[in-house]
Amino acid sequence: MRNSVPGKAPVYNWSPHIQGIIFSAISYGMILTLAPSGYLAGRVGTKRVVGVSLLGSSLLILFTPLATDLGLTFLIATRILQGLSQGSGLGGQFALWESWSPPHERSRLCSIALSGILLGSFIAILLGGLISQTLGWPFVFYVFGGVGCVFCLLWFVLVYDGPVTHPWINTTEKEYIMSSLAQQVSSSRQPLPIKAMVRSLPLWSMGFCCFSHQWLINIMVIYTPTYISSVFNINIRDSGFLSALPFIIAWVVGILGGQLADFLLTKNFRLVTVRKIATVLGTLPSSAALVILPYITSSYIITVGLLTLACGLSPLCQSGIYINTLDLAPRHSSFLMGVSRGFAQIAAILAPTVSGFLLSQDPELGWRNTFSLSFAINALGLIFYLIFGEADVQDWAKERKLTRL
Repeated sequence: MRNSVPGKAPVYNWSPHIQGIIFSAISYGMILTLAPSGYLAGRVGTKRVVGVSLLGSSLLILFTPLATDLGLTFLIATRILQGLSQGSGLGGQFALWESWSPPHERSRLCSIALSGILLGSFIAILLGGLISQTLGWPFVFYVFGGVGCVFCLLWFVLVYDGPVTHPWINTTEKEYIMSSLAQQVSSSRQPLPIKAMVRSLPLWSMGFCCFSHQWLINIMVIYTPTYISSVFNINIRDSGFLSALPFIIAWVVGILGGQLADFLLTKNFRLVTVRKIATVLGTLPSSAALVILPYITSSYIITVGLLTLACGLSPLCQSGIYINTLDLAPRHSSFLMGVSRGFAQIAAILAPTVSGFLLSQDPELGWRNTFSLSFAINALGLIFYLIFGEADVQDWAKERKLTRL
């Protein structure tokens, strides 16, 4: 239902359940393109795949206010199309690390890149509240859609698929990167061992843990502003400031986590130990902090502190499960990262849908159930990964020389 507010943008009185469906719609598209885009980027290049995806997503963001005016069906369809485009960008960018990241520097390089998601969340939540309060919510989409188009141009100008094709790279740096990757064989001319992948317990454990952690991330990103504004009755502008704070902390922690992981490797820690430590620290404290939230609603400071703790520690998983495919199968890492992200993206569909249903039944009890369910799912995924997770190159991912008769 739409209400007209004089001098302001229209307000839509969607129930929490409908809001959950809208939030999750983007993930339907992402699931379909994450794995294929990773495989495609490994063959035709990340620059093309991600650049086109970024442009398409930015244009769809600009179209979102119009789609909302046309009706709920158009809005959901637009978000599904946006998911198709964003899934291609997210899955495709992983192929860069096959050509650019020396093995002993991957934790810090990947954590820096993936932390950009958190920095984007911080900026979007912070500025989104301000823009909505002053100009109206449609301008949030106009501003960020326009910024996306500008970044698309910068991407095509500055990004290259590998050090070999980069025109400005230092010769010493180029030789260093290429020599460090000399033993890594690209999968561009190698068949995918699909059957072996399906039977791989380390892959399944990583996938389930990614799924559980993605559930946690979606709860925090989507419902942190809603929780603060509903429990403490804070307006959208002030809620934007408070909701964005945990994400800037998370951005810093994510970068430092990659540095810490590489440091531990220099101290002769086993790679699998480093991956599991990072995953435990990024999963367990964050999900536990959310469970406590509904029981301390009288304390505003403690609530913001726990949210900051939950969001701040969660990106440590970037140095754990999210780059584990580079350890297990470097030759097929872009494809497998897309697959694992696609599997995890199912949580991005289920989490807001289920949470919206729980909150629509009983707002007060709904928050407790939402956060408790998130903790249970994260605990199960973490246990599975701790038991079956590995960090050695799998037999099916090693190079096999073909003999011609």
